[in-house]
Amino acid sequence: MPPQLLPASAAAFAPRASSVNVVLGSGKPEQWLTQTLKRVNRVKRPLNSVMQHQRCLTELLSNENAIWTLTSLMLPKAPEAELQEDSNPLVEALFNYQLMHCEAYVVHVDMVLRNEIGFKLSKDTIESLIEFHKDVHLVDAKAQTPDWNDKDQKAKQLHQDFVQAINKFVYRTHVSALEGLEEEGAGELLNGRSDEVKSQLLGLLKPLHPPPPPPPRIVEVARQPPLLPSSPVGAPLWSQPTTPSSIPAPVDAWRILPSSPAVVTTSAETMPIWANMGLSETQISPSTPAYSQPFSSAGFYYSSPVVTAPIPSLSPLPLPSMLTNQCGVSMYGGFGWDHRFQEFATIM
Repeated sequence: MPPQLLPASAAAFAPRASSVNVVLGSGKPEQWLTQTLKRVNRVKRPLNSVMQHQRCLTELLSNENAIWTLTSLMLPKAPEAELQEDSNPLVEALFNYQLMHCEAYVVHVDMVLRNEIGFKLSKDTIESLIEFHKDVHLVDAKAQTPDWNDKDQKAKQLHQDFVQAINKFVYRTHVSALEGLEEEGAGELLNGRSDEVKSQLLGLLKPLHPPPPPPPRIVEVARQPPLLPSSPVGAPLWSQPTTPSSIPAPVDAWRILPSSPAVVTTSAETMPIWANMGLSETQISPSTPAYSQPFSSAGFYYSSPVVTAPIPSLSPLPLPSMLTNQCGVSMYGGFGWDHRFQEFATIM
């Protein structure tokens, strides 16, 4: 990208130079430039070389009357609170608004590196825009924002920034803008370039922003670490686990009587199950349905079951012969098996 070269007259607060810096290429001049120079010159002069084009263009743009109209701005005459209201919008616009023509002069023409032309605002235009910013724009900006401690200082700084920006403003566009050149070096921007200038000038009117709110204060809350799933609610964090009361006390292993047809369980805390049990207490429902076939001694025998746990010696267990009648009554009383069992004992 070629460097952006500007003359000293384009600097901020610099006065207008007596001569405009014009640089043309070494080749044949553009045909549209030759036609434009012939159109605006009152006296016919030769334009056969590059030097003749450069000399003619420099004299035209260096004239004191060579003032260009870049754009026109419709601006309010007073702050919004002081504007007059009228039922007729045309009358209201005439009393409240003014049309400001933004004028400028050419500071340089570069047809070698960037092929551009640069315009700087005239002194009268700069003063008018600074006055509008101070008396109208800044007053409206302060009225539209809440009050804070450094509001006046912020508004003053905003106005100083605008003064610096408007004095450094240079509009740069393609060199073909010289087609709007008129007599005595004056001119007007064509092909919609005035709208571009208007947008850039209005962009220099910055709003007044209040200071941002302070960031919220972060308060660190000490949180208790979560309890383990097995820990009860409300229990101390480091308390020792206790045995719940609902857990039954340990009991002895299950026991199986060798001579009983059914499996009976006992515990160490209770008395032997056959010692104090009456006739009515031993009648239980069979776990299997009764057989309708005649009783057969085939396959009826007593086998010693596998002992899964040692039998405690709390109290002696009764022998199977001592419980024959009771077992017959309790286990088979409701099904007629006691009569058949007595017949079988008689035969044996």
